Amino acid sequence: MKSYKFKIHGTNYSVDIKSVEGQTIELELNGTPYQVEVDKQIKQTPKKVVLANRQASPSPSAVATTQDVTPKKPSGGANSIKSPLPGTILDVFVNVGDTVKAGQKLMLLEAMKMENQIDADRDGVIKSVGVRKGDVIMEGDVLVTIE
Repeated sequence: MKSYKFKIHGTNYSVDIKSVEGQTIELELNGTPYQVEVDKQIKQTPKKVVLANRQASPSPSAVATTQDVTPKKPSGGANSIKSPLPGTILDVFVNVGDTVKAGQKLMLLEAMKMENQIDADRDGVIKSVGVRKGDVIMEGDVLVTIE
């Protein structure tokens, strides 16, 4: 069993994955059991289940999707840095046009009651900043683009 904690629109959710069989996931959301059907069969590999329905009050028929958590390597050109976890942006330390070095702190993300520093993965210039302080984000949301 895996457990996840989410904060969506200021509301905290605790999700416990009980079982995964084919296209059906049995889970508990804040102590209430649900059976969730996904759009494709889930293989037992290192993937996370992400609720696609971002309503403040999920329904028992919420649709879920799978998302690979393996980081993508830069392939030249613009590079988007995506959120590794759902959470809240505590601070943003860069602006569009700033020159950054690999390893430089870009922002601070609060996820599961922990502060996570988001760093630049390469040297470059900030082309876009997709979040602001206080934004609630989901795993995979684009935070910044470095060119």
